[in-house]
Amino acid sequence: MNTLKTDMQKEINHLTILALENAQKILQKGDLVGLPTETVYGLAANALSDAAVAKIYALKERPLFNPLIAHFANTDEAKKYVQFNKWAESLAKAFWPGPLTLILEKKKECGISLLATAGLNTLAIRVPAHPIAQQILQGLGFPLVAPSANPSESLSPTTAQHVKTSFPDLFVIDGGPCTIGLESTIVDLTGEKPAILRPGLLTKNDIQKVLSLNLADKIDGASIKAPGQLKRHYAPSIPLRLNISQLQEDEALLSFGPHTLTAQKEINLSSTGNLEEAAANLFSALAELDSSRCKRIAVMPLPNDGIGLAINDRLKRASS
Repeated sequence: MNTLKTDMQKEINHLTILALENAQKILQKGDLVGLPTETVYGLAANALSDAAVAKIYALKERPLFNPLIAHFANTDEAKKYVQFNKWAESLAKAFWPGPLTLILEKKKECGISLLATAGLNTLAIRVPAHPIAQQILQGLGFPLVAPSANPSESLSPTTAQHVKTSFPDLFVIDGGPCTIGLESTIVDLTGEKPAILRPGLLTKNDIQKVLSLNLADKIDGASIKAPGQLKRHYAPSIPLRLNISQLQEDEALLSFGPHTLTAQKEINLSSTGNLEEAAANLFSALAELDSSRCKRIAVMPLPNDGIGLAINDRLKRASS
């Protein structure tokens, strides 16, 4: 490791032209960068390089059968690597750049690392909206894979400090707290009908409205085609107890909306009961409660509709 890179890694890098240039140089050399997106912070690498992608799996200790999402600067770039269909055209026009991942058939010899696709004939793709991610992608001649910048199964990072805590030696650009705070909605477009494999800010109703059709039901236990399908994921180090009505001894409280419970340590995802605010606060709140001296985190019920479906999905996997 050269001296320049070591010096850059000592602190979180605030957004400057030099920081962007350094990030691009690191990626071009086949190393990793922590960068912000509108959803969560990503651990980015050259999607065309087996060696670079392998570094992601090694650093995260991620199972090799769990594929990654390729990130592109725009839709035209994405089309060079996958077979777009009419559903993809409609959804990309409606939601890109933004928190939507599409699964499509790869083009032959598309060049994306087989490690990134876990050997599948499909590829998960996204065009992020965050200006820093966009500036980095636009300055490169290749797409990036960028799973959440955290150890596998642990809480996804929504601030640069979360990333630095997990990976102190990683070059990280600080883009402030993520505005959405949940990973992207993933829609599989390779079946007879589209299906949501991972819920997110964009809901089933949002997708159906654009496509003018009902989505297929997600099949639990089906083969893994996208991130976020593992039974245990997004988990703190202490246990979670879901849908509580009363607290037990030595429990921290993850609350939602007005209530009368009293805990020694509490974080309210949204005191007004706003689900979008709750989603943005979810991972940072779990991380803070995880660092408390409590034995367990008790979670109040949240509505299971709209983005509440995505929040409850993450909580269920975290408690598995």
